[in-house]
Amino acid sequence: MTSELRGGVALVAGASQGIGAAISLALADAGMTVWMVARTAAALERAAARVGPGARPFVADLTDPVARAALVDAVAAERRALDVLVHSAGITHLGRIDEASEDEFREQVEGNVLAPYALTRSCLAQLRKSQGQIVFINSSAGKTANPGVGQYSATQHAARAIADSLRAEVNADGVRVTVIHPGRTASPRQATIHAIENRPYAPERLMQPSDVAAVVLAALRLPRTAEVTEISLRPMLKS
Repeated sequence: MTSELRGGVALVAGASQGIGAAISLALADAGMTVWMVARTAAALERAAARVGPGARPFVADLTDPVARAALVDAVAAERRALDVLVHSAGITHLGRIDEASEDEFREQVEGNVLAPYALTRSCLAQLRKSQGQIVFINSSAGKTANPGVGQYSATQHAARAIADSLRAEVNADGVRVTVIHPGRTASPRQATIHAIENRPYAPERLMQPSDVAAVVLAALRLPRTAEVTEISLRPMLKS
């Protein structure tokens, strides 16, 4: 039997666009109530409207401890244990080490490492209660470190280490932890990255957010006799 998602509760961080929005839609289509979290209210409302009545939009900067606590309290107030936690929020700054500033590095560490770490800690009691699942949307940069992305790669390597350690700590409680490493995926963030790199943006040649969402859904539905620990994806068409 597959893990049943219908009737459960999910929280998706970074849900206003791209991969996070696609995962939110897929989870809602599977019958879940989805708490969609993002910093930008207008974009989040548009994404939530596409998801439909299963959406619970919540505007928050997850690097802010007060905002994180308010989110966790709001989810807990429904008196339904959290079943799925998806980390898809993140910050990307590009630049060679002799150009990239410490302030940019600090911002990425706070957004890509400390925020998901702290949110996971705050949600663990609920996830243990439901024997839930945690998904970290990482990056191909979490497996390799190329020129110009050293800071970002460092944060993704750190997030991967946290996920691996967490998995070893919570598997005995029935909680599964999966890390997804997508390559370049069509999204507003990727369009910005292409502009910074002075490269033409051709989204049709990239993976689509729905591709990543389909893989996440398949991992969540896997029978409880197994666990997907890590998956790497890349565009079929190479630039």
